[in-house]
Amino acid sequence: MATRREGGEMNVYLNGVIDAMPVFAKELIAGGVAGGVAKTVVAPLERIKILFQTRRSEYQSLGLFGSVKKIAKTEGPMGFYRGNGASVARIVPYAALHYMSYEQYRRWIILAFPEGGRGPVLDLVAGSLSGGTAVLFTYPLDLVRTKLAYQVVGSPKLQLQGIMTSGQLYKGIVDCFSKTYKEAGLRGLYRGVAPSLYGIFPYAGLKFYFYEEMKRYVPPEQKNSILVKLVCGSVAGLLGQTFTYPLDVVRRQMQVQRLLASNSPELKGTMESLVLIAKTQGWKQLFSGLSINYLKVVVPSVAIGFTVYDVMKAHLRVPSRDEPVKEVVTGKRNSQPSSIHS
Repeated sequence: MATRREGGEMNVYLNGVIDAMPVFAKELIAGGVAGGVAKTVVAPLERIKILFQTRRSEYQSLGLFGSVKKIAKTEGPMGFYRGNGASVARIVPYAALHYMSYEQYRRWIILAFPEGGRGPVLDLVAGSLSGGTAVLFTYPLDLVRTKLAYQVVGSPKLQLQGIMTSGQLYKGIVDCFSKTYKEAGLRGLYRGVAPSLYGIFPYAGLKFYFYEEMKRYVPPEQKNSILVKLVCGSVAGLLGQTFTYPLDVVRRQMQVQRLLASNSPELKGTMESLVLIAKTQGWKQLFSGLSINYLKVVVPSVAIGFTVYDVMKAHLRVPSRDEPVKEVVTGKRNSQPSSIHS
């Protein structure tokens, strides 16, 4: 009886905490949880994709399934999650900022331009701005994640002169941060950020644009269907990734350039690097790992991300976008649980 009463008191306390939270905090939590869960599920494919992108010939020649076998044999099951700690440490604040800032930018634009309507162009602009905001705040963690995923334990390539010396091996997130900062300072932690921004502005914007545009053709009775949202989000993610993927390859190669052979041509500007990679490695290299990215982004990542985000918003009672924007901005809260919304 006492246990039941304590449980009831805890529920009342939690409900009070949720009701007292501002909307932006709820969106931060929902986005962070969604990002962390989705990223962990797709971590093995992300590891292989990074190895493909950064031109580790011993993996590219094996293909997807051969790479899976090699990693399992040489590094064990945990090899698939090498760098995932840094990845989750980056994606939680990144996803939280991305979702929250998207919602905030959307509200601010509506308030600033009330006659502008709420069509897909609104989502294109808000998505682009939120993507850039999230990248700027979390980029160093992405660089560390890439460097950790790039190094391969036990690989004979690491022992070759000019490839990577024992002093360049990173023991973990903090060690990688420390060595990168000592080597090149703050600029080193943001190496490759330009192609990231060039890529995220169109990708984030196009993703939201295609998503909202496709939802316009969904019958009203299907608007709240999770399955419909996942299908729309998957197609939007596929289109956005295809258009911007070469910039992602440039970013990865710039991030690990100091770990490559000394005779490798130096990558400087984004557009110059695009041309250089196409000339020296072939234009197909600009799309290396794209099929894995489709598997990672289009199916599990988008599906899990959208589902978890919507479920978290429902539990946290985030007001629907259909409610007046002024109420959300001024902090008025709906005390009743909201259904999963668009």
